[in-house]
Amino acid sequence: MLRKTRIILAAVFYVLITLLFLDFTGTLHAWLGWTAKIQFLPALLALNVLVVAALVVLTLVFGRIYCSIICPLGVMQDIIAWLGRRGHRNRYGFSPERKWLRYALLAFMVVTLVAGLVPLAALIAPYSSYGRIAANLMQPVYIGVNNLLAMAAEHVGSYAFYERDVWMRSWATFGVAAVSFVIIAVMAWRGGRTYCNTVCPVGTLLGILSRFSWLKIRLDTNKCTGCRLCERNCKSACIDIKNRKVDYSRCVVCGDCLDKCRFGGLTYTSRRPAKTADAPSRKGDRAEVDTSKRAFLFGAVTAAATAAIAEDKVKFDGGLAKIEDKVSPERQTRLTPPGSMSARHMAQHCTACQLCAAECPNDVLRPSTSPETFMQPVMSYERGYCRPECTRCSEVCPTGAIKPITRAEKSAIHTGHAVWIRKNCVPVTDGQPCGNCARHCPTGAITMVPLYPEEQKNGGKDEEKSRLMIPVVNEEMCIGCGACENLCPSRPFPAIYVEGHEVHRKG
Repeated sequence: MLRKTRIILAAVFYVLITLLFLDFTGTLHAWLGWTAKIQFLPALLALNVLVVAALVVLTLVFGRIYCSIICPLGVMQDIIAWLGRRGHRNRYGFSPERKWLRYALLAFMVVTLVAGLVPLAALIAPYSSYGRIAANLMQPVYIGVNNLLAMAAEHVGSYAFYERDVWMRSWATFGVAAVSFVIIAVMAWRGGRTYCNTVCPVGTLLGILSRFSWLKIRLDTNKCTGCRLCERNCKSACIDIKNRKVDYSRCVVCGDCLDKCRFGGLTYTSRRPAKTADAPSRKGDRAEVDTSKRAFLFGAVTAAATAAIAEDKVKFDGGLAKIEDKVSPERQTRLTPPGSMSARHMAQHCTACQLCAAECPNDVLRPSTSPETFMQPVMSYERGYCRPECTRCSEVCPTGAIKPITRAEKSAIHTGHAVWIRKNCVPVTDGQPCGNCARHCPTGAITMVPLYPEEQKNGGKDEEKSRLMIPVVNEEMCIGCGACENLCPSRPFPAIYVEGHEVHRKG
């Protein structure tokens, strides 16, 4: 029952948190946001004392069930290990703990977190790694299937689905996600929980606590026959039958060994079995044991190592001229989302899990390529702008890197200010009137003034010049939403772009 219960709970948690990353409609985060907030590192960075304390107590009572039920990366490894184990019985074996590597990586994570170098810690953090895999590898496949359903539904007059663009937010982050998935998948396929018990710093930390857990899988030497079936089916490689020991720092309480032992030599209990000098030996007990089918294993999502990228469509204006894609301008100060308060606060609290980028309905958020904020979200306005009524990123962030804000608060948060580039502006380069930036500014921060003020003084004798207007930005009113930059017709570089603020201000 322990194993079946663990599988059911793990499947439920895994499906829910995966759907949280895959959903692009914004309908699930209100129901499933808690699945990200109960992960260890997000709770730690958010200073959520109740969640951290609950996870510590859970480990001290039950052992490392966090790793086998709550952690999505751990459950993903179990799925891959199960696929690799099909047709290959008794494929595992005991291996000694690699203490030097485990504790070195734990120390690395602690030092980077204390030093504020969260992006480095996020490279090996389990929740962050899974978030990148889900957002960069799984979500494109999910959206692709959704688009196929939308096309099929449209043919029968239904609009239950709508198409969504599949695009690459960052090749660097995609590469990290793909390499992480391949490494973890190979380790899980060949050795089960090798990544969890060798690399993962959260597993190492919880492993220290699980040595003192109240409930443990205990080995009864009076009943153990030395058949090694439990050892050969332990994906954590923590059962040493030769020395009759279980390494509790690596045991994730999966229950697989309990199902394999036919003599009651293993039990999940708080009581230690009585010790004897010599354990009885039984001959002929190495009978073939039928492996039971895993029950309730549903919703397993197997991500491909590479995501299908939609081919660029050639866009035309009236069928006459090709429209160039916009290029992101060089910003001296990066743009962080409203609610992040400052660039420093964002850098110190963000786990780079990509949840906010995956949920952004306007395609504004994308991973940073800067070394000091690598993979953490920044705003850029080539595909859309940060609409004042949208607060989804602040609602889904599990670490507090983006604080929850209301729509009214967002409209008053100044994340940056618009800057006009004269040499790129259409009235200057083409001699044609525009005014797109002023028309679409939601705060009225842009005013159009004459390009040739002398013509106004002369009574507008040159009609062509007198109707040319250029923007002037009121920085006190500009909130940095990027509507002007996104809707500027100048290509490839916009004539007006948003420069970020190191510290956001309200007003």
